[in-house]
Amino acid sequence: MNKRQALIAAALATVCAATVGTASAAASASAAAEKEKCFGIAKAGQNDCAAANGAHSCAGQSKTDNGAAEWKYVAKGTCEKAGGKTAAPAK
Repeated sequence: MNKRQALIAAALATVCAATVGTASAAASASAAAEKEKCFGIAKAGQNDCAAANGAHSCAGQSKTDNGAAEWKYVAKGTCEKAGGKTAAPAK
């Protein structure tokens, strides 16, 4: 990874971490209450955050479609209908 990519990755990680701790977290918490993590349905580059297995640390970094450790937020109760799982895969 070159210096520019490292800086971009660090900035993205900071943004991901900062959104959890802001005042908008209360609004996000109520929206998150209506959603659940769904593993195994994210397309390459369309995951919502870090991989469950630690392969990467932020959104949009998945390399393959439907990776077991990759997840997206979906409306509660729709994950298994979409072919995903609500529990992270065993390490």
